[in-house]
Amino acid sequence: MSRLERRLDVGRPEGDWDRIDAMNELGSGLSAAEHHEDALAVREAELSTRRRLGDSEESILVAQGNLANTYRTLGRDEKALPMRQEVYSGRLKLLGEEHNSTLIAALNCAASLNDLKRYEEAKLLLRKAIPVARRVLGEDAQLLLRMRKSYAVALYEYPTATLVDQREAATTLEEVARTARRVLGGAHPLTTEFEWPLQKARAALRAHESRQDAAHEWIREYF
Repeated sequence: MSRLERRLDVGRPEGDWDRIDAMNELGSGLSAAEHHEDALAVREAELSTRRRLGDSEESILVAQGNLANTYRTLGRDEKALPMRQEVYSGRLKLLGEEHNSTLIAALNCAASLNDLKRYEEAKLLLRKAIPVARRVLGEDAQLLLRMRKSYAVALYEYPTATLVDQREAATTLEEVARTARRVLGGAHPLTTEFEWPLQKARAALRAHESRQDAAHEWIREYF
């Protein structure tokens, strides 16, 4: 029996915190190995056990966040969102809006809202969080860059986005991509991550401008 298996031994008392920590370790290992369904079962059991034993609020928030991440990886966005909302609310209450963990929770929550096409809610959340991240972390912080990218995605994906919205989205992503290249370098994974949404934002802007030009041309021709 391996060290981890001994720590997880179901014959040991449920209140053995070493066993619970081993569940967290196993869940992380399974996620890293991309065995996400197995990781999900472990994450759910860990969270349930921590709640039943009255673990600290911080530990429960961490377990909820890990479980929400696994739900999202498996494409179960409807389950990921409410858990991420709970984590964000808990972080705000426990740590305040300026703590890095709270800002990360805000970004995760916004990402899940975008996944579910709830773009208006994502925009509202990020309009609150981005100024805080800018003030606390600085303009070049990776977390802020990710927040601004998510905000731009919510802008250009919104079904009734205006031309002003599309221009703001494209401009924001151009600024974010430029900052990432300057601070992190062109080969950094975060820098390359911004390229696809930037292309989509530019395409959406061009399409909107073309429709508007066609409408203006039709008005001039017939009126």
